[in-house]
Amino acid sequence: MIGGRYLILYNFMEYIDILDEKGNMTGESKEKMEIHRDGNLHRTVHIWFVNSKGEILLQHRSKEKINHPDMWDISVAGHISSGESAEVGALREIKEEIGIDVLPSQFEVVGEVVVHRVLNNGTYFDNEFNSIYLIKKDFNIEDIKMQESEVEDMRWLPIEEFKKWIDEKKSDLVDHGEEYALLFKYLSKNQ
Repeated sequence: MIGGRYLILYNFMEYIDILDEKGNMTGESKEKMEIHRDGNLHRTVHIWFVNSKGEILLQHRSKEKINHPDMWDISVAGHISSGESAEVGALREIKEEIGIDVLPSQFEVVGEVVVHRVLNNGTYFDNEFNSIYLIKKDFNIEDIKMQESEVEDMRWLPIEEFKKWIDEKKSDLVDHGEEYALLFKYLSKNQ
């Protein structure tokens, strides 16, 4: 039992709740690959780490990932499993992907964006409500225990250099246009 509700995992397949256009649960869930095959709306979490040096943590996605392989991306991101809250899913994803312990009290809510994307020559539908969090935390890259199936590399990058990557439309950076704008607006108000 997680967060007062049961986490549903059948045969190690991750089941995800289907949402309506307003972000409400429909009462249905599907296996993650089916969600992306059928284009169902669902919830994900995006967690950005920022340190006291004014650097942002970026993840280099594994070459084996189905979507955006071998690209730089959000510090940690993942799907919310069926029955899970966004906060519990975020804690789980952080532990799975980079092995860092954080407390729920460290989460700062940045906001939410809704994304509709078609990837992989029309075979992968990314229709998501992305709950976005920021965590201010200092740690060394050496402290990270990367999940090899998900993460190739991690790096701290000065925020100003990250903004340049975005402005230059760096070819190996996943484009999260609206989310980047929301993140920088939040950071400018809360530093």
